[in-house]
Amino acid sequence: MARARVDGNGRKRLVTTVLVLVIVGALFYLYSRNTASSSIEYGSKSVKDVGWKGDESSSVTEGGDDSAIPKTIPVCDDRLSELIPCLDRNLIYQTRLKLDLALMEHYERHCPMPERQYNCLIPPPPGYKIPIKWPKSRDQVWKANIPHTHLATEKSDQNWMVVKGEKIVFPGGGTHFHYGADKYIASIANMLNFPNNNINNGGRLRNVFDVGCGVASFGGYLLSSDVLTMSLAPNDVHENQIQFALERGVPAYLGVLGTKRLPYPSRSFELAHCSRCRIDWLQRDGILLLELDRLLRPGGYFAYSSPEAYAQDEEDQRIWREMSDIVGRMCWKVAAKKNQTVIWAKPLTNDCYLKRAPDTRPPLCKLDDDPDAVWGVNMEACITRYSDQMHKARGSDLVPWPARLTAPPPRLADFNYSTEMFEKDTEVWQQEVGNYWTMLGNKIKPDSVRNVMDMKANLGSFAAALKNKDVWVMNVVPENGPNTLKIIYDRGLLGTVHNWCEAFSTYPRTYDLLHAWTIFSDIIEKECSPEDLLIEMDRILRPKGFIIINDKPSVVLSIKKFLPALHWQAVAISGVEQGSDQGKDEAVLIIQKKIWLTSESVRVSE
Repeated sequence: MARARVDGNGRKRLVTTVLVLVIVGALFYLYSRNTASSSIEYGSKSVKDVGWKGDESSSVTEGGDDSAIPKTIPVCDDRLSELIPCLDRNLIYQTRLKLDLALMEHYERHCPMPERQYNCLIPPPPGYKIPIKWPKSRDQVWKANIPHTHLATEKSDQNWMVVKGEKIVFPGGGTHFHYGADKYIASIANMLNFPNNNINNGGRLRNVFDVGCGVASFGGYLLSSDVLTMSLAPNDVHENQIQFALERGVPAYLGVLGTKRLPYPSRSFELAHCSRCRIDWLQRDGILLLELDRLLRPGGYFAYSSPEAYAQDEEDQRIWREMSDIVGRMCWKVAAKKNQTVIWAKPLTNDCYLKRAPDTRPPLCKLDDDPDAVWGVNMEACITRYSDQMHKARGSDLVPWPARLTAPPPRLADFNYSTEMFEKDTEVWQQEVGNYWTMLGNKIKPDSVRNVMDMKANLGSFAAALKNKDVWVMNVVPENGPNTLKIIYDRGLLGTVHNWCEAFSTYPRTYDLLHAWTIFSDIIEKECSPEDLLIEMDRILRPKGFIIINDKPSVVLSIKKFLPALHWQAVAISGVEQGSDQGKDEAVLIIQKKIWLTSESVRVSE
């Protein structure tokens, strides 16, 4: 009998243990469902199943399945309010990707597989407000929009940012310029003997690349000199620095000098800048310096403010000697060195490269290497030589800004584009942008828009047509089309290469206007999901921001049916009067994103 009682007690304990495990498992399942797994499951039916092709046999008006249009799209968990799908460190941890941390691979793009995508709308943080308008936004933003104040504490001695009540204020300081970026910029111009200490050098210096930019005060203060800066930083321990930059209305991009080429063409910048950017320039035979070399124009400068340039301790002096040796073998010369800053200059021609000893390292890149191929391409530890045209011209042969914006650039010849084609494209987009603004009417004010993205920029003529508006444009060139991004940079504009089947490298709520010219037709042709692209555009766009869709009429009509589910509203539409293509090539739909908060956001903000 005693044995039976023991066995009975054992069975009871076993049953109790099993029940507890079942309950815990059920609770975990429900929790995971609530926190986003339901959003992952959503979207198994792609929008391309809903009559998106845009030809007559499949247009929405002739048999598209309207029943497949979602009435609602789920909202992501509030904890995903700053999600960057392809730069998601949680994804890296969860999938246990084997990445080389020393090479910064964990800060490069790693996009989720379809089954791990959050097919849901990213909510704004509690208390979100419409951003402060430019130019005031350069110096202050709402704390509720980016509720992260650790940089104010960590960089308090460097004047990066200061918390003042409901706002975060940017005094203009940086790691190396505590007393203001404006004075530091003037000192660089003075070192280079530019007239009147003006960094734009009479319009000859227009495009700047700032690596390890912090909150982009350097680029923000260059704007008043008609200098446009691509400010670059990773989503690292100083997270949100690029988010702050974009909230301020300053051009910026999430990226890192790691193993892949940066998504910019060769010969794009007159000046590269690093202010204590904590980059190991000596690694891998100077491969990161060689990436800067690829990006710099003939005669371009690299301004380097760092302890190695002036410190007297043994380690800094060793780094300085080795760095000087590498750039010397790259044919760079010291243009100026003063106090804590050194400025190197690239050669104007290939002459120095060709005079080097045969076995000199780094070597010249192979003749068949395309220096403008960047999407997913590994960096190479080699020197990119100039084209014959640049070598003969002893420089990039570009006219000064602002004439540069409309002057046909020499590299047009790389695409067999004539001057007439370039001028016609500029004229067409001038008219198109005028039509857009007419359609927008009183919905748009002079200060409504600051950060603009052209999702398929071609030659950059959409951006050029905005020259009289106080905006900047991120010109995006699709990775699988003509790589016209170098033409865009030669016009004095900025941009990047991207594949719109994937999420863009930016924080949520960072652009005021998205221009989507035939992007949806391209996505359908690539057999990617237009629905995913709509959700991604919602992630990128600020509340109250605008989308201009210029595409086939049937595609435009299909998108229009998704507006209620996305909390978007139509502002104006043209080119679809009779509901079908009717021989027309394009229709235009202008959309405005509504401002909304989740119930949790409202509860927390109250």
